[in-house]
Amino acid sequence: MNDPVHGFIKVPNELLYDLTEHPYFQRLRRIKQLGLTHLVYPGAMHTRFQHALGAMHLMSSAVETLLSKGHAISEEESTAVHAAILLHDIGHGPFSHVLEHSLVEVSHEAISQIIMQKLNVEFGGVLSTAIDIFNDTYPKQFLHQLVSSQLDMDRLDYLKRDSFFSGVSEGVIGSDRIIKMLNVVDDKLVIESKGIYSIEKFLVARRLMYWQVYLHKTALAAEQMLVHLLKRARKLIAKGEELFAPAHLLFFMKRKPGIEDFNNDEEVLNNFASLDDDDIMCSIKSWTQHQDVILSTLAKGFVNRQLWRIRISEKPFKGESIQFIKDVTQKKFNLKSTQQANYFVFTDTITNNAYSIKDDKIEILYNNNELKDISKASDMLNLSVLGKTVRKHYVCYPKSIEPELQRNVTLF
Repeated sequence: MNDPVHGFIKVPNELLYDLTEHPYFQRLRRIKQLGLTHLVYPGAMHTRFQHALGAMHLMSSAVETLLSKGHAISEEESTAVHAAILLHDIGHGPFSHVLEHSLVEVSHEAISQIIMQKLNVEFGGVLSTAIDIFNDTYPKQFLHQLVSSQLDMDRLDYLKRDSFFSGVSEGVIGSDRIIKMLNVVDDKLVIESKGIYSIEKFLVARRLMYWQVYLHKTALAAEQMLVHLLKRARKLIAKGEELFAPAHLLFFMKRKPGIEDFNNDEEVLNNFASLDDDDIMCSIKSWTQHQDVILSTLAKGFVNRQLWRIRISEKPFKGESIQFIKDVTQKKFNLKSTQQANYFVFTDTITNNAYSIKDDKIEILYNNNELKDISKASDMLNLSVLGKTVRKHYVCYPKSIEPELQRNVTLF
């Protein structure tokens, strides 16, 4: 396959090809990698399908590099680690992370694992090693680190891919260089010292991409509108009102399954495996004509990109300020109560952490076999900034009430 980011991608063997052809995997063509970020960066329309193939391609390069350095990876292990990275995102729901806890009470990682188990049964048990690698229960820990760590093939692909499609050049990283510098010491993935500058660039790029792309305030406002839209639709359905939606989406609008339901009720997984971005969009377009003012107002704003205003602050917003915004909104839209205003005014927090010193570390290997954490090896990175979890607060509200808020200069 010809990939615009990595060039030609080869599927290593027949099993991996069969996995890409499976309906569960083909569904990822209809799940956008960056959710609603295309409302800010119009080119960011790429999918989880493309990302999974790209991560598999990088895995081939990583396995080849480690084999060339004398590390034992059997053909079975190679196929398994490729399958693990290929399927690592197969449990994502519509719009990727946006609706992760809106439709179900289960993380996409947990759903990915359940789907992998189901595929393992269907394929006669050939994915058992891949599942062990995915769950970090396989004896060779470095194989799991290739799939999930602070320097995995997932991150190396999505940073480069998201940068390419969004046009945000700050996310460009030297993934090929990083992979060539991979090595294994004491069953842990490490980076040879010649690659330290590529790692520094990687961590800085990740931090910048979070602020400029993944946590962009306009995309954040759109995401919150979508979450509250579905919350309103769910409430109306619970009251017995008729709403148009595909049957598999209505299934989740009427109930919110947990992990036990996914494990024990095949109908839950079958319906989830049919869900994609198109189901959400066609439903919302229909809801723009609904008689419920809250639902139709949110739907029209979402479909036509008339998004809410968002303000971000280093400190929490004052409770009286939020209440004032709700009061103004309630009056503006003729809402019956402050509770209804909660669909139009919402607050939350966002966090950014480019490198966690608590998780598995990125270690630099020197010629004398000394290992140093990147936080100590780097003479450029300020880990007091890069390793710190930065938390910011935000409030969303309709743009139409902005003039009233501006007249109250002490509000924020």
